[in-house]
Amino acid sequence: MKILICDKTEKEYIEQMRAAGLTVDVRDDITPEELPNVLPAYDGMVVRSRTKVRQPLIDVCPNLKVIVRGGVGLDTIDHEYAKSKGIAVMNTPLASSASVAELAVGYMFMLARSLYKATSTMKAEKWEKKAFEGDEIGGKTLGLIGVGNIGKEVAKRASALGMTVVAYDPYVKELPGVKMVALDELFAQADYIRLHLPKTKESANMIGAAQFAKMKKGVRIVNCARGGIIDESALCDALTSGQVAGAAVDVFDVEPPTDWKLLKLDNVIASPHIGAATKEAQGRVGAEVAAKLIEFAKK
Repeated sequence: MKILICDKTEKEYIEQMRAAGLTVDVRDDITPEELPNVLPAYDGMVVRSRTKVRQPLIDVCPNLKVIVRGGVGLDTIDHEYAKSKGIAVMNTPLASSASVAELAVGYMFMLARSLYKATSTMKAEKWEKKAFEGDEIGGKTLGLIGVGNIGKEVAKRASALGMTVVAYDPYVKELPGVKMVALDELFAQADYIRLHLPKTKESANMIGAAQFAKMKKGVRIVNCARGGIIDESALCDALTSGQVAGAAVDVFDVEPPTDWKLLKLDNVIASPHIGAATKEAQGRVGAEVAAKLIEFAKK
């Protein structure tokens, strides 16, 4: 079985695949223009967020049997179309859960204590001690939208910090230590709202102006899920009006962003989609990719 590695994958796990009898070629710098000419010779491919697998590419690869996405989201792959062509599509949902959860928790502390702004003033050689009275995390209510693998990891950490955790997830009826509520109830109760759900037709732009109006004034938002779930223009308005006190954003509707207005607000902190970017997560991703391909090849 011939596998093309299209994005960065740890060498240790590439060698594991080769030791198991797979023919593995690494082209982790391959361009979208090169892929249609190269990929038809392969039975499988490994991608991360850089490489997009859309219908036109799938159509010119009659030998393709499996696509493995090193990561959680499948929004960079036309996965339903691939499956309709008999191509197996797999991801690595567990590998990066802890890393994304930790980033989300870290962001919550940054928002509570205005750490980004405080650091900026210090770099500007200013001592504005009285300007940064913050809030404690303990005793506050966290509203989780989505309690899959990452959401569950966040819930555990938030509970350990003394937070009350409420959650909305249409696919989960109960979760230990978490009160499942309707979405509008979550908006009304939460001091912090964190998103941990995939981008689908149902979740696209699910948080807009109408939803921000239902939230507790001064709420803080953390999105380490996917861009396009929150209407960025509506978020910008809510941050400007004070309805939302602060936001931390790791994902964007367009990556990299073409409109930087949101990111230039003083009450926004952001990062370039680095939720899974830890050494530990990358190792687990590589191991899970290798294990799934080796198992698939045995069938």
